[in-house]
Amino acid sequence: MHNIDFFKMSGSGNDFIIVDNRSGIIKGDNINDFVKKICQRKISVGADGFILLQESDKADFKWRFFNADGSEAEMCGNGGRCAARFAYLKGIAGKKMSFETMAGLIRAEILEHRVKLEMPSPESIICDQTLLIEGEKHLLSFINTGVPHVVEFVSDIDDCEVVQIGRLIRYHDQYRPAGTNVNVPMKEV
Repeated sequence: MHNIDFFKMSGSGNDFIIVDNRSGIIKGDNINDFVKKICQRKISVGADGFILLQESDKADFKWRFFNADGSEAEMCGNGGRCAARFAYLKGIAGKKMSFETMAGLIRAEILEHRVKLEMPSPESIICDQTLLIEGEKHLLSFINTGVPHVVEFVSDIDDCEVVQIGRLIRYHDQYRPAGTNVNVPMKEV
């Protein structure tokens, strides 16, 4: 095994392992087991996702994005912002760039210490869908912005088991393979 240089970056609370793979140091299409191992917390580097930057003939670079469970996803906004920052820092792209994803061409711009990212147009919007989870009804909304997201509005975020409910939603047959689950506090009107 070769030594692999990587960056670990964080975007809005999600952390990612990013590798400049333009030279092909990581080979093959079957890297899912490697990603699962490297993303495991406490026994490896640990991260929410793994990003490979590759050569592109359409953009500044192409990316492959993997969730921590080894599954490959089309897009991730927080990961995309980290990949853009990484590409800028490594001289792969200028302050304005584009990169190729399975969700299409994504544009990004470095603004001082922030990254502005154009997300794919939302599609498959479903609002106020009731889902039964462990005997309780949950009112959920669904949107796909290059990767599926499920949102549940709650009255008190401090009284919500975000991680537990998020996992139950994520792995529910209705939404597999949804990418991100977010519980958002809802103001009473």
